[in-house]
Amino acid sequence: MKIWRPGITAKLFLAILATCIVLLITMHWAVRISFERGFIDYIKRGNEQRLQMLSDSLAEQYAQNGSWQFLRNNNRVIFQILRSFERDNDHEGEPPGGPRREMDRHSRPEGDSDMPPRQAGEMERERGPQGPPEMPPHGWRTQFWVIDQGENVLVGPRAPVPPDGTRRAIIVNNATVGWVIASPIARLTRNTDINFDRQQRRTSWLIVGLATLLAALATFPLARGLLAPVKRLVDGTHRLASGDFSTRVNPGSQDELGRLARDFNQLASTLERNQQMRRDFMADISHELRTPLAVLRGELEAIQDGVRQFTPESVASLQAEVATLTKLVNDLHQLSMSDEGALAYQKSHVDVVTLVEIAAGAFRERYTSRNVALVLELLPRATVFGDPDRLMQLFNNLLENSLRYTDAGGKTLIQMTTRENTLVLCFADSAPGVNDEQLKRLFERFYRTESSRNRASGGSGLGLAICFNIVEAHGGAIHAGHSPYGGVSITVELPLERENTRDV
Repeated sequence: MKIWRPGITAKLFLAILATCIVLLITMHWAVRISFERGFIDYIKRGNEQRLQMLSDSLAEQYAQNGSWQFLRNNNRVIFQILRSFERDNDHEGEPPGGPRREMDRHSRPEGDSDMPPRQAGEMERERGPQGPPEMPPHGWRTQFWVIDQGENVLVGPRAPVPPDGTRRAIIVNNATVGWVIASPIARLTRNTDINFDRQQRRTSWLIVGLATLLAALATFPLARGLLAPVKRLVDGTHRLASGDFSTRVNPGSQDELGRLARDFNQLASTLERNQQMRRDFMADISHELRTPLAVLRGELEAIQDGVRQFTPESVASLQAEVATLTKLVNDLHQLSMSDEGALAYQKSHVDVVTLVEIAAGAFRERYTSRNVALVLELLPRATVFGDPDRLMQLFNNLLENSLRYTDAGGKTLIQMTTRENTLVLCFADSAPGVNDEQLKRLFERFYRTESSRNRASGGSGLGLAICFNIVEAHGGAIHAGHSPYGGVSITVELPLERENTRDV
């Protein structure tokens, strides 16, 4: 049996919905507790007010009659007093002869001009045919008793007087002649109050249920909307992992997920570019190796078949092809080492002027033999923190590149200047030049421009790529431009040593 495992959308939906339900239930119980306590307090205050009013009225009646004889065996007196309280409360704030007073007057039955029919019926049921009432009268939520100074019950239900009930003394001429006692409000006792409480409880739970349903209806599209960018990223990641580097996702927003989507697109673009570069790199390596190997194989087969004699000239031709292969392999090794940062850099304070003069001196004879002028415009002194061997390799590659791709009768100018705390070296040669599109690709591996800049000149197409890595390892920059003499201008920027900047 397959076990259902919820996805991230379902998890987020359930998390938000569960949070809403917990909050709703917590609010429900908080409201319930607040309502019940408030309702009980309201009833308690009402009873205390009635107790005080009843004790004051009974004190007046006692003062008029001189004893409790008027109340003994005459329960109707207590109800008339209570009805007078309720009538005063019902008509409080109404003008004499107002609509409610007229309604009460016309709705009263004969023989009971002071009592509404509903109250009269309730009073009769509570009072019974005779004897004390069994239930609290209208307006009271608890039972009450009236006792004399000897604690004999004058009015009240048959239940024993509670010792912890609320008491109000009946005082006449500064003497206590009795008490009015109400039972403690521990819980609701009247049916109407209990029914009201139950109704409020049902209504509260109904509100919780409806609110939960609304929360579910609102949470589901919210969860889908919040996770839509995440799902796009997940789908894009799956396609990217399967090798589809052309995958892109729509950011859709400017928040963290939008930035993550843009970073994903940049990563996919980098992987796509690296894949293309790797394919081109392998194709270029196979092409570069195939040509000298084919020449070697042809030369050897010709000698083996007797078509060509094994002479010093044929040996020299074979050695030239082997030298080409050796240089290509060395260049590949140097490039791979510089890509990985595995080249050994032993940096120290180096005077670049001295290194350029040494490199130019080594190439001057070759430049002269090719009828190419080599002009130097150097500073007196320029110190950088670098590896002298790698910097010498950099200058040799640049001089070799200019010599190889400059026509006879031309020139190469090495010009050295400073800009702020940066040393700027410009290697500018004469024709032939390159167009703008070719200029952008000069530092790519195995790239050669058309016409004169081809493999017949002996280059592997890796020299400038190695130069780029060496300059980058020294914290500098290298870029190509059009030379004012019709060729190519290679500019190298290296950070100067601060302590020597003033000397330059």
